[in-house]
Amino acid sequence: MTAYYQEHQRVLVAVDCIIFGFDDNKLKILIGKRQMDPGRGEWSLYGGFVRCDESLDDAAKRTLLHLTGMENVYMQQVGAFGSVDRDPGERVISVAYYALINVNDYSDAQRKAYQLEWVDIDNTPALFSDHMEMVDKARRLMREKIKTAPVGFELLPNLFTLTQLQKLYEAVNGEALDKRNFRKRVKDMYFIEKTPFIDKTSSKRGAFLYHFNKEAFQEDSNFKL
Repeated sequence: MTAYYQEHQRVLVAVDCIIFGFDDNKLKILIGKRQMDPGRGEWSLYGGFVRCDESLDDAAKRTLLHLTGMENVYMQQVGAFGSVDRDPGERVISVAYYALINVNDYSDAQRKAYQLEWVDIDNTPALFSDHMEMVDKARRLMREKIKTAPVGFELLPNLFTLTQLQKLYEAVNGEALDKRNFRKRVKDMYFIEKTPFIDKTSSKRGAFLYHFNKEAFQEDSNFKL
């Protein structure tokens, strides 16, 4: 380290991760009880401090990898949170990121090892400091993003039913969608492909499974689901 800026106070920089999942037709986030002071025992997002030799994005990727064991996770920056009294321990500025993962790809053993829980975003308990503000802003940003980019498929298994897809969009947007109109829009999207496979978990007749073809998709301003 150099001797520059010695006359200035030091401020810690952290990253906090809002990890979204979709399960049982509900949008969920991954939280756990804090294992450190201040706030020990309070529900909290998972995060960590930024190292001197890494960027903000690299710090968030490292945190996600450490927590989930997963690489190449879809991730977007939410913003900076810097209220003076947001952390009673030290002066800490945190940059929040949201990530989208398929809950079935995340090892349940690893979740238990970190003592984490998937909770329904609409029934989230009180969170440490300003973490609920981070969650609310992340959800707003995802609602906007999902209108113009197929990021919702990051939350689904490789094969999914149209009902699952509709329930996902309803969970993210917090409102019911008309089934007929929704399926009409899906039918016009060549990159959502119908497969010969049938899911019979919900009824004897079953429902066809679909697949999102990333290679066929070309993101443009016309995408809207």
